Amino acid sequence: MFSLRILSRSTLVLTCSVLIMACSGSRPDNLGIVKSTLSACPESPNCVSSDSLDDSHYTPAFKLEAPSNVVWQEVKLYLQAQHNMEIITETSNYLYLESTSTFMRFVDDFELHLRQQDGIIAVRSASRLGKSDFGVNKQRVDDLYKELNAKGLVTEAAKPLSKN
Repeated sequence: MFSLRILSRSTLVLTCSVLIMACSGSRPDNLGIVKSTLSACPESPNCVSSDSLDDSHYTPAFKLEAPSNVVWQEVKLYLQAQHNMEIITETSNYLYLESTSTFMRFVDDFELHLRQQDGIIAVRSASRLGKSDFGVNKQRVDDLYKELNAKGLVTEAAKPLSKN
């Protein structure tokens, strides 16, 4: 009886561990900057991007209202303070983070591209798995925007008319 109870607990722990790891999905191989833009969102509705011309995936870029180095430093400070985000790649004009949900440990990919010549920060946030994200990716972008906007560092950029 005792060994059966231990076996059952072990099986439960192993099953839960496998399920949690499965929620993270594989890191996409199409992230980063390609031809001066972030990669396109998939057809699923669980992605937002300021480079999207599709209204269902579009979210505004952040228009810089302060020197780019000041805004970029504030972006990094905000993101580093988030308990569920980890910076994976950082360059002078690009940040790639993984954001992990607290409960099911789903991993989302969050990218920011500082475009000094355009005076903006382009953003993209996408779920790795599933179809719906219950608005989490849009909310992640909006939360960062609100923080920076409240400090007078950014406003919403106008939607681009077409890709170059």
